[in-house]
Amino acid sequence: MHPELFELFGTSFPSYFVLLLEGFLFATALGVLWARRVGEDPDVIVNLGISMLIFGIIGARLLHVVADGYLADYVHLCTDPSQVGWPISKSECLRVVQPDFLAEWFGSTAEPLGRYDDAAAVCRPLRRDCWAWARFWAGGLTFYGGLAGASFAAIINLRRDRFPFWKAADMAGMAIPLGLGFGRLGCLLGGCCFGSPSDGPLGLSFPSGSPASAAQARAHLLPTEFMDSLPVHPTQIYESLGSLLVSGALLMWAHERKRYDGQIFVLFLASYAILRFGLEFFRADDRGGFVGLSTSQLLGLFALLLALVLDRSRRATLARFETSHV
Repeated sequence: MHPELFELFGTSFPSYFVLLLEGFLFATALGVLWARRVGEDPDVIVNLGISMLIFGIIGARLLHVVADGYLADYVHLCTDPSQVGWPISKSECLRVVQPDFLAEWFGSTAEPLGRYDDAAAVCRPLRRDCWAWARFWAGGLTFYGGLAGASFAAIINLRRDRFPFWKAADMAGMAIPLGLGFGRLGCLLGGCCFGSPSDGPLGLSFPSGSPASAAQARAHLLPTEFMDSLPVHPTQIYESLGSLLVSGALLMWAHERKRYDGQIFVLFLASYAILRFGLEFFRADDRGGFVGLSTSQLLGLFALLLALVLDRSRRATLARFETSHV
């Protein structure tokens, strides 16, 4: 785990945020190369990538706030912090933490995480914070929310630029998992999205004070969070490798064999939904859920259904086109 990847001009940059941007750059570069190959304007892809990044982050953050089980805390942080109680130890609550890399610019100083409520055995925030929900750079982004936000931006931009929508969707189907492969490595360095305990040879132990150690201490698997975590499934690596394999397979094999524009995106949507659904059984970080399934698993089922509907619709469109030109 390496939460801060580097420091520049006295400001530390979170690993997750840096790897997320690297993934965006590689995905955009792939899109530009694709545009040149098929004879389309690469400048459109650059503009599209920037807008998709912005709206993708907005969507990813909003879905986390609404669906991952923290909405009430974010509301109370602004309205009544006394109603917020984090289930962490007293030592962790009183540990002095440094301000994040943007808060430093506004004069924030190091201070305890909160004040400990001995009666309730929870940590209370020190003060109101109406912007905690917006701090995406500190973690808390959901892939499906990002996909929805990026898709919204793509629809608007492609219509404005009169760019073939389904051709661009195929490009995105190859580029998005490439970027995600880098993003999950950022999760690994940041310590989030960790897996459940594992006795297997791939088990990975996170250092003292990591999110994995804190979660295992709350689950009484460790006596304190100030110990290295028990070995866990490196689900960040699983998803990174899986995403890169999906991107490579779509780029090197499926792209030359597609029957209709949009098929690569459909294959990406279905492949990732299956990959993520399975990986969720090995993850152990705190997330929302319903009927025994996590939020991501429920959205994965919807994504798989959407992929089937899109495939049927696009095949029907192709059949009508071929019939009309016989």
